[in-house]
Amino acid sequence: MLEVRPLGLDGLLEIVPKRHGDARGFFSETWNAERFAEAGIDLVFVQDNHSYSAAAGVLRGLHYQLPPRAQAKLLRVIRGSLLDVAVDIRSTSPTFGKWEALEISAEKGNQILVPQGFAHGFVTLVPDTEVLYKVTDTYSPEHDRSIRFDDPAIGIEWPAIAGGFQLSDKDRKAPLLGAAEVFA
Repeated sequence: MLEVRPLGLDGLLEIVPKRHGDARGFFSETWNAERFAEAGIDLVFVQDNHSYSAAAGVLRGLHYQLPPRAQAKLLRVIRGSLLDVAVDIRSTSPTFGKWEALEISAEKGNQILVPQGFAHGFVTLVPDTEVLYKVTDTYSPEHDRSIRFDDPAIGIEWPAIAGGFQLSDKDRKAPLLGAAEVFA
């Protein structure tokens, strides 16, 4: 059993798998191709990724891959919490350049499905946050792109983090949306 909640942008979904708990803890089926297909999510995942961030304020993104190596992502937090952000970069979409954010945490057990055509990023809200995510294509350096997390044309409302954000050089130097290659 799983609950699927559409978010504010077409194709972007919050997924909340049912947890079966008792005094020992809980069990949750986080991915089942048959159950997801019954919910209208028919994807083939080919790679699992694991990300660990030691501090609050680690910001990763906004990342995406261009066709023909575009990726859909199914992301969940197994320890800690984060604010996940997806930006519509489909140039023909009525919501092009719009963003949606969702808090995802180990405690809530929720997940986010980010379809192809979106730039994706997150910032950790607490130290020692671990993320697992599935993708529908393997990493391709030739198709890998990014957009600045603080592009004023997008206007993402990131949370205030004491000490500021920790960014990679790649993310710090990413182009603005207006200069980035996007989905046609």
